[in-house]
Amino acid sequence: MAERDISFFLAGNAKPVEEEEVIVSKRYVDKDGKVIPFIMKPMKTEDIEELEKSCMKPVMKNGKKVGERLDTSRFYARMAIESTVFPDFKSEEMRKSYKTEDPVEVAKRVLSIGGEYSAWIEAALRINGFDDEFDDLVEEAKN
Repeated sequence: MAERDISFFLAGNAKPVEEEEVIVSKRYVDKDGKVIPFIMKPMKTEDIEELEKSCMKPVMKNGKKVGERLDTSRFYARMAIESTVFPDFKSEEMRKSYKTEDPVEVAKRVLSIGGEYSAWIEAALRINGFDDEFDDLVEEAKN
């Protein structure tokens, strides 16, 4: 067996993370009538782990906390928020325009057609390396 060269995996050798243009909605067009793509990028593993922790909900039984479960819909939406470079749903201008402080609510209002919102979530999952079908991920997270 040939010797394995671990040097390829040492710090600084990974390709840089690149942004990707994604068409999420055909309803937003520029002055020339061209569809405006969203710009998305993957999150760091550590950031995904922190996001997951922040999206945990208590599981209660007889008024006592017996565990925790992941609020998958909130987790996926927050992952999409953090992965979306443009438009910036967290910007003050967007939040004021849609009269909410919650960037997830901003995204839901911008992508008010269900298929658009689902396409955005699916794009975020794919960009972050979760290539399984969205429904499969939801089902897996429930178990």
